[in-house]
Amino acid sequence: MTSWIEVVNYVRLRHEVLEETDDWLRFRLDIGAERTQQVAVHHLPDLEGAAWLEISSPVGRADEIDLRRLLELAGEPTIGGAAVVDGLALLKHTVPLEDLSVREEFERPLTLLVGRADALEHELTKNDQF
Repeated sequence: MTSWIEVVNYVRLRHEVLEETDDWLRFRLDIGAERTQQVAVHHLPDLEGAAWLEISSPVGRADEIDLRRLLELAGEPTIGGAAVVDGLALLKHTVPLEDLSVREEFERPLTLLVGRADALEHELTKNDQF
């Protein structure tokens, strides 16, 4: 069984951690072409006996982008969904923590989601703010 601590340690070894609490961490990934993307991972409380991880990455400030276009674009890939939290438009994805292969079942969705969030940020804002 994979623990939250194992996920945190995995991230710490591979990425620049910007902020961390007991059940949340925010870090930066290098996307390439001199672009970076921030990502947050939340340890969600047990739901019906199972813990989950929520991976999210900002696309832009909700009041500065076309949210309808974000929803249209977010519906195209097979991973993630769009949400607005604290004024930020995000792409989000959840994975079960139990029996999680950090390398395969965390890193792959993380990479796909963050790459997609960066592409949407570029398309909708023409910036690399996050």
